[in-house]
Amino acid sequence: MESKQLKWVLLTILSLIWGSSFILIKKGLIGLTPIQLGSLRIIFSALFLVLIGYKSVSVLTKSQWKYVALTAVFGTFIPAYLFALAETEIDSSTTAILNSLTPLNTLVLGMLAFGIPFKRNQFIGICIGLLGSILLVFNGASNHPEQNYYYALLVIIASICYATNVNLIKKHLPSVAPLSITTGNFLTLLIPALVLLYCSGFFEIVAISEVQNAMGYIAILGIVGTGIANIIFFKLIQLSSPVFATSVTYLIPIVAFFWGLLDNEMLTPIQFVGAFVILIGVYLSAKK
Repeated sequence: MESKQLKWVLLTILSLIWGSSFILIKKGLIGLTPIQLGSLRIIFSALFLVLIGYKSVSVLTKSQWKYVALTAVFGTFIPAYLFALAETEIDSSTTAILNSLTPLNTLVLGMLAFGIPFKRNQFIGICIGLLGSILLVFNGASNHPEQNYYYALLVIIASICYATNVNLIKKHLPSVAPLSITTGNFLTLLIPALVLLYCSGFFEIVAISEVQNAMGYIAILGIVGTGIANIIFFKLIQLSSPVFATSVTYLIPIVAFFWGLLDNEMLTPIQFVGAFVILIGVYLSAKK
C-alpha cells in the first residue's frame, strides 16, 4: 500500500481506537482513582510491549534514549493522569472534543520551538477544525451546566503535551522504528507508575469486585488504546507530518460521541454540524 493511502488507513484506525478510549476511562473511574487509573494504564501497556518488543530497544543509541524518555513523559505519562482527573468532572465526549486542540498546538509549537515549516492549507484546515470543535464545546457546556469546566484546562495542558511529543518525534526520532520508541517509552515509565500505584493504596482495595471490573476496562485501554495505538501513531508521524498525525484528534470526538450516546450522553443537531465541520478541517489539513 502506498504511503498516501496507508496514512489515511492508519488515521482511521487510530480515530476508532482513541475515540473509544474516553468511555473506557469513564468506566475505569467507577472503582479507581485517577492516579490508580493512570498508573494501571501505563503498567498494562508496559507489560504488553515488553513481551512483544523487548528486543527492539537494543537498537536505540544513548542520544536517542534521551528523546525517548522525553516523549514518554510528554506523550504518555502526564496525559494519562490529566485525562483521568479531567473525566471526574466533565463527560467523556467533552474531553474528546477538547483534545482536538492538539493539532493547533502542534502547529504553533512546531513553528516556534522546532522550526518545522507548515503550509497555508494546513493552517486553514486547522482553523476550520478548531471552529467545529468550538461549536461542540460551547453546545456541550450549555447542555451540561452542572459540569466543572475548570477541569477542561487539564485536557488543554494534555493537548500541549501531545503537541510537544509529536514534534520531538518528527525532529529527533524520524528514522527510529515505532515499536522501538513505544517500548522504550513504557520501559522508562514502568517504575514511576508502579511507585505511584503503590502509594495510591491500590493494593488495599484490589480484591473489591468493582475495582476488578474497572481493571478490565483499563487493561483494554492500556494494551489497545495506549500500547498498540502508540505504535500506529508513531508510524503515522513518520509517514506524514506532525499536523496531519495529530488531526486524528479531530475525528476522535465523533467516535467518542457515539459511545457517549450509548452511555446516555446526549447529542444535539449543532454537535452533528460541528462534527461535519471537523471532517472538512481534517481533509484540508492533509490536502496537497
